Amino acid sequence: MSDRHPGRRSRLLALTAAAAAAGAVAWSLRDLPAAFGRRPDPLDPRVRNSPQFRDGVFHNAPSELARKGAERPDSDAVRRMLFERAGRVPSGPVPMARPEPVEQAAAGVEVVWYGHASALVEVEGSRVLLDPIWSDRCSPAAQVGPKRLHPMPVELTELPPVDAVLISHDHYDHLDMATVKRLVDLQSAPFAVPLGIGGHLRRWGVPEHRIIELDWDETCTLGELTLTLTSAHHFSGRGLTRNTTLWGSWVIAGPSRKVFYTGDSGYFEGYARIGEQHGPFDAALVQVGAYDEAWADIHMTPEDAVRAHQDLRAELMIPVHWCTFNLGIHPWAEPIERLLAEAKQQAVPLAVPRPGQRVDVDSPPELDGWWETVS
Repeated sequence: MSDRHPGRRSRLLALTAAAAAAGAVAWSLRDLPAAFGRRPDPLDPRVRNSPQFRDGVFHNAPSELARKGAERPDSDAVRRMLFERAGRVPSGPVPMARPEPVEQAAAGVEVVWYGHASALVEVEGSRVLLDPIWSDRCSPAAQVGPKRLHPMPVELTELPPVDAVLISHDHYDHLDMATVKRLVDLQSAPFAVPLGIGGHLRRWGVPEHRIIELDWDETCTLGELTLTLTSAHHFSGRGLTRNTTLWGSWVIAGPSRKVFYTGDSGYFEGYARIGEQHGPFDAALVQVGAYDEAWADIHMTPEDAVRAHQDLRAELMIPVHWCTFNLGIHPWAEPIERLLAEAKQQAVPLAVPRPGQRVDVDSPPELDGWWETVS
């Protein structure tokens, strides 16, 4: 039978398609308000009395070493981010390793790097999980934002029991709502976080007794594990307002051995102070990726990272904050290529594991150039 009203039918199909597309967008954004988290109460005495808090926001410590970055979005950096995309993703599948399940945490110091800044650190029988993000995107929405360049080496359900989940700051590539919600059910460990981030966790259903909020240089003890939040030169924010929560780095200490995690930071005097007060360290997980001159005060270059590692008085260096998400303007493998050159020149011991590869700090794997196959 012929269609007597083809124009009407075309309009109806177009409206149906538009409604379906709008519904798909609305569905993908359904969690957006919750993903933004919750701002802390500025009248909270712990926030209000923090030496880092004034004029309603948190601040970096004064620094003469931190290189000045852009005070507002740098137009050239934005242009390069949008249009200069060559080489910023691997040319093929990222080589990965699947860690064998281990019932007992290492008696020494071992690290499993899962990609970006997510890692499992084992120190003398204790386990801590760093900045876990198991989602496909580091974004407040499930369908938009930077997408993974490789899958997670293990499912979240396959993780062994941990003693603590450590968060360095509240950016989406370090604090992921979906992962936090699943960890509430899958694990019983507390979340140790910088001041203010507890508000996000409470909104996402983390019980109060599993939230530990610390200011810089504050410590919590969990059995034989001692965790200290130390300073970093960065910023925070999950929406349009910045710095309503604190950021930081972590000292992870067992009875006699220690690991340091930088979180995100520009190079600054704090590393030398942390090295003097808390070092030496058996290993340091150091941010090396997503750098640019416009971001010099918030992200270290590979050369900065080596200098920070030396200031910290750390032995083995394990680079993090690269490989997994396309967040920088530089080529995908450039952080490791520059890091290798600088570490060799400065005689800094280095381990560059595949995502999922276990590193025994006392017997680290040899550098095998696995990244070169997909650079």
